[in-house]
Parts: sequence; C-alpha cells; structure tokens
Amino acid sequence: MKLIFTCVVLLPVLFGFALPSVQAEPAAAAQIQHGKYLVERVGMCADCHSPRDQKGEFIRSKWLQGSTLAFQPVHPMPFDPVAPGIAGLPMFTTDAQAVTFFETGTNNLGKLALPPMPQVRFNHEDAVAVTAYLRSLKK
Repeated sequence: MKLIFTCVVLLPVLFGFALPSVQAEPAAAAQIQHGKYLVERVGMCADCHSPRDQKGEFIRSKWLQGSTLAFQPVHPMPFDPVAPGIAGLPMFTTDAQAVTFFETGTNNLGKLALPPMPQVRFNHEDAVAVTAYLRSLKK
C-alpha cells in the first residue's frame, strides 16, 4: 500500500509533473453551464444586450455584445437607449466587482445601473456562475 501511494502521489511531484485534476475542469464547466442557464433562460439578458436582424432573430455572431434598445422612453432620459456589451464583462476589471454587481445591483462605484436594467439580486453561487459564463464569452 505504501509503495502504491509513493508511486502514484509522490513520484509525479518529485519529477515536476502533477496528476491531472479530475474535478476542477468539470466543476468549472458545470459552473459556466449554470451561468449560461441563468443569463439565457432566467435573466433573458440577450433581449437587450444582443442585436437582432430585420426578421427579429438574434445575430448569433454578436451575442451579448451590446445593442440599441428597440424602444423609446416616454420621458427624456439623460442617456442613449443602448444596452452595453456584456460578453467578457468589459465593464468590470475584476471578477469580484462583477459578482458584487450581480449580488447587489450596484457597480464598483456603488451606483445602480440605469433603467431599464433591473436591479439584479443573485445569491453568491449564482453571481459567480453568471460571471464565469460571461467571462467565457468573446468580447
């Protein structure tokens, strides 16, 4: 038993290579899939953050890369009706900032997102999953 432990666990470490991690990659993939579900099926983020073609279909090559909103506010607003790109989360320097936003609805300056963006309130696990999914997308 001792010899098996030495060969399987210690020898790879001594010779500079590690055993492959069996759980790390599937856990990350599962987290990204959970984030994808939350973004695409629960939050419906693409409705505002992805452009559509003339038929109203999403332009998949520009998925979550920002879009002009298809509606006009009733009252004048101090901003353009544009939903920014969220693929890759370019507006957040760190994952911690993004997670805080998805948990509290406030950005890294402590301000709420401008309407019509809802004040999101994910639990920590879901906020981390949403961040992982959006970071996995190309900007």
